[in-house]
Amino acid sequence: MKIVIATDSFKGSLSSLDAGKAAAEGISRVFPEADTVIRPVADGGEGTVEALVSGLGGKTIRTEVTGPLGKPVTAGYGILPDNTAVIEMAAASGLTLISEAERDPMHTTTYGTGELIMDAVKRGCRNFIIGIGGSATNDGGIGCLQALGFGMLDKNGQQVGHGAEGLSQLVRITDSDAADELKECRFNVACDVTNPLCGENGCSAVFAPQKGADSEMIVRMDGYLRRYAELMKTFNKSASPDTAGAGAAGGLGFALMYCLDAELRSGADLIIRETSLESEISTADIVITGEGCLDSQTAMGKAPVRIAAIAKKYSKPVIAFSGAVRKGAELCNEQCIDAFFPVLRNVCTLEQAMDTSAAYASLADTAEQVFRTIKLFR
Repeated sequence: MKIVIATDSFKGSLSSLDAGKAAAEGISRVFPEADTVIRPVADGGEGTVEALVSGLGGKTIRTEVTGPLGKPVTAGYGILPDNTAVIEMAAASGLTLISEAERDPMHTTTYGTGELIMDAVKRGCRNFIIGIGGSATNDGGIGCLQALGFGMLDKNGQQVGHGAEGLSQLVRITDSDAADELKECRFNVACDVTNPLCGENGCSAVFAPQKGADSEMIVRMDGYLRRYAELMKTFNKSASPDTAGAGAAGGLGFALMYCLDAELRSGADLIIRETSLESEISTADIVITGEGCLDSQTAMGKAPVRIAAIAKKYSKPVIAFSGAVRKGAELCNEQCIDAFFPVLRNVCTLEQAMDTSAAYASLADTAEQVFRTIKLFR
């Protein structure tokens, strides 16, 4: 019996790989001869580097880059065995790197994200997976582009300053000094945000408030980004601020699409492709998936239901495990998950439930009991 295990992380307690190992341990108690194949799952946000590096035998690189407010930070990224670089922009330009009092999208920059890309380029990487969730920025990605050698120039022909304030100074975009190696690179961007760059659904109005913007700042930044979009059209005629995902990460999605020819894709779909998960599922007898909490949001296209949909292409039964089950989880049954099981086995505090060793044991024990039931009918 072949069982493919592809669970997202149980955030705060188990990584994707550890959750997979726990489920495999429980299954082996019942079917010691079973062939359990564990594949990492992530959505392009936090945990993507860890999932791919650990699951595919890659390595982690750590380097000092420019943080969101210009101070040095040490950030990590992954390089996979095929020399694909896996980068989470939040590691260099993320909201968690600064305190709530320091949040200020007029000055926070994506420069460090560009430095991570350049570090990987210098190490020979030409294929990139970039997760752009969790940003502290609203600079339209100009900081990232500057770090790659693009000219984001003011009226005096000098590089503009950091943050959305820099956008207010921008009059010309050039690529004459951009790194030549970028022409050889392919960029896949993990992005589940479909917001445009500007307007009532744009990045300034929707996402900037959590990054420290007040109402007056939002109006100003939206205006800066509209002018930026017009300037980008003179650089790349196909540039459109209305493209789905242009507003991701404060406009970084827009910059990557129209300056690096990046393709924005669902984070889960990218990981599924990179790990050859569909090929494994096609020859499985049972597919296991899950995440920390199953609810109505899961059913709206998160990783577990995407994996389940692939399994159903090949008529495979799908079982999901989760740390908790909330209202709306039953919708997952309509999205190809045949049955789901919460792993919490005792009344306990949140802290106890999130303990890594306790979560691992609970998942293993629950998997064991589910597969004991399966054994009864084999």
